[in-house]
Amino acid sequence: MASTAADPGLSPYDRIGGMAVFRAITDRFYDLMEAEPGFAALRAIHAADLAPMRASLPLFLAGWAGGPRDWWDANPGKCMMSMHAPMVIGQDVARQWADAMARAIADVAPAEREMAEALSAMLTRMALGMARN
Repeated sequence: MASTAADPGLSPYDRIGGMAVFRAITDRFYDLMEAEPGFAALRAIHAADLAPMRASLPLFLAGWAGGPRDWWDANPGKCMMSMHAPMVIGQDVARQWADAMARAIADVAPAEREMAEALSAMLTRMALGMARN
């Protein structure tokens, strides 16, 4: 019997839809961050050129979800906490990140809704956990 997207034996990466879906989520996330005034504080802590982040974040998310580990191969010994350590991330910015990512995931609407909701919940917890005040 062939596996389906809902097959619990598949990795979250496969269940969410693979790299194309992670790229779509990331693109939507950065589009929201650039366009929505409610994400202004989040946008302000990023570089003017978001292209490097647009390329990097889907690779991180893919590897984190059990897909290709290209991000970790390129950043040995790093994690999201260490990459963001130089930044002061307050509760407001962490909440904006979580809200923008949740909206991006909802807007992209991966086929397996349960996995999309789980991804959103996990990323929200990760973002809020990075707040330092």
